[in-house]
Amino acid sequence: MTKLSVWKAACVVFVFCAATPIASRAQTFTLLASFEGSDGSHPYEVSLAQGRDGNFYGTTVLGGNNNCTNGCGTVFRVTPAGALKTIYGFCSQTNCTDGANPYAGLVLGDDGNLYGTTYAGGANPNDCVGESFGCGTIFKITPEGALTTLYSFCVAYPSCTDGDLPYAGLTQGSDGSFYGTTGFGGANGAGTIFKVTSLGKLTTLYSFCARTNCSDGSFPQAALVQATDGDFYGTNVEGGNAANCFGGCGTVFKITARGNLTTLYTFCGRPECPDGFEPQGLVEGADRNFYGVTIDGAAVDNGTAFKITPSGELTTLHSFCSQTNCADGAFPYVGLIQATDGNFYGMTGEGGNLMPCGGTSDGCGTVFEISPQGSLTTLHVFDFTEGFDPQDGLLQATNGSLYGAVWGGGSNNCGLPGCGTVFGLNMGFGPFVAFVRNPAEVGKRFGVLGQGLTGTSSVSVNGTQAEFAVKSDTFLEVTVPNGGTTGLVTVTTPTGTLTSNVPFRVLPQVLSFYPPSGAVGTMVTITGVSLTQTTEVGFGDHVPAEFTVNSDTQVTATVPSGAKTGPVGVETQGGIAISSAGFTVTP
Repeated sequence: MTKLSVWKAACVVFVFCAATPIASRAQTFTLLASFEGSDGSHPYEVSLAQGRDGNFYGTTVLGGNNNCTNGCGTVFRVTPAGALKTIYGFCSQTNCTDGANPYAGLVLGDDGNLYGTTYAGGANPNDCVGESFGCGTIFKITPEGALTTLYSFCVAYPSCTDGDLPYAGLTQGSDGSFYGTTGFGGANGAGTIFKVTSLGKLTTLYSFCARTNCSDGSFPQAALVQATDGDFYGTNVEGGNAANCFGGCGTVFKITARGNLTTLYTFCGRPECPDGFEPQGLVEGADRNFYGVTIDGAAVDNGTAFKITPSGELTTLHSFCSQTNCADGAFPYVGLIQATDGNFYGMTGEGGNLMPCGGTSDGCGTVFEISPQGSLTTLHVFDFTEGFDPQDGLLQATNGSLYGAVWGGGSNNCGLPGCGTVFGLNMGFGPFVAFVRNPAEVGKRFGVLGQGLTGTSSVSVNGTQAEFAVKSDTFLEVTVPNGGTTGLVTVTTPTGTLTSNVPFRVLPQVLSFYPPSGAVGTMVTITGVSLTQTTEVGFGDHVPAEFTVNSDTQVTATVPSGAKTGPVGVETQGGIAISSAGFTVTP
């Protein structure tokens, strides 16, 4: 299993650098800030989160408050221009009840606050990390830095059936709750999947290694992604096939909001591991397939980029370090993002060249672009002053540029590894608007992030005008309109029209159906909301039926052969709705 390195950190100085042009493809790299230790050090597996104010928020695993060895970690804010500010230092409370060492980044909640996890600390001073230090927390923090600990893991030590030591960040689901994983603990000691409300009520949905030889996977270390089908998808770094990796090579899984888990893929079915092992986080592409990376494996054991279908068919798109001197990079530690051009972007921890960097001869790492078909382009090769060993993810902000944090490099106040940096990469992509919550039902509000929003004159959801309120120059609140359908959102501002980077999905609703029972061949009228884009109707065990869309509020369907008594489901381009009552199939 991947172990987290701990380095000695000390402090002070804050660096801004002029933009450094890169010759190919006209992109511009800008070093925004260097951490110094006292303001935090070593952002680890962090993807920055854009706040309602247009600034970016993230965490460092070390630095800041020095109640822990090398510091306990921080939450920071950085502006697009590079003004860095620490808004919270962990272990500020006695016995670190507020948590310590956040390995993962933050997620912006629909209430405007940011949510995250810490690997250690909390109100239960159990020996989960060898220092009687606590087993980790879930927290909420305001953009101004007021922190609330929502949950402390390992309520019942030493069993820790609720999980302990969360590596990964959180995902807000369409139901408003947050979903995440713990790296350890649970009923079998191999990690958990949980749901937690914004008030801190936690429900353990699944404990890994529940099946023989951990065939269901173990030790999840990446955030979940909620897909358009409403289920959550994720990865484990171990478990699955134990034949070719010690402890197993990792899995891809999906889990319903009720906790029903399906293993979709088990890595490393062959001794040479051409498909890679130790998979990291996933992203759902516009084609509704999932894209991700593995840290290790493939031809030269430097990781892969892959595509996997929702049914579990995996294609290896690229094997890293396959170019001379690892010009294409090596060891991608964090998953990909899909940008507005349709391509995917990520970073590698090493490679780009094999020049000395940070005490190694393996290169400082890269930023890369990869197409859905697997064509890879190296966009930037780091040197130590810009960053070393990026173990973090990227964000495409609504101004169009890419932003990221880097684990090491920059200031030498933390010793040879450096304290870490924050950078921007302008690829020439235009501005757009993004959503705080997607999807939602008609009548529900959702947040829109952007820039230049003051004076907005109209907002439409796939062409249907929507009510909205301008909250600031960088944030709108929009109400899903009656008759609204899944599609792009457009915002008309004084300086032009901004379009969303992804479709907004309008969730369907099934309110009733008639008759309540019938034989195969019976015509059933289904009444609901947002049914215009219906793509499938099912009875009982999801048996598909022939149907006709009559209006946005009505669909008629024929009970199909093989249907069983059970609920009626309607799937649209926006999602799936299941009836609360069951249809009875009669002889």
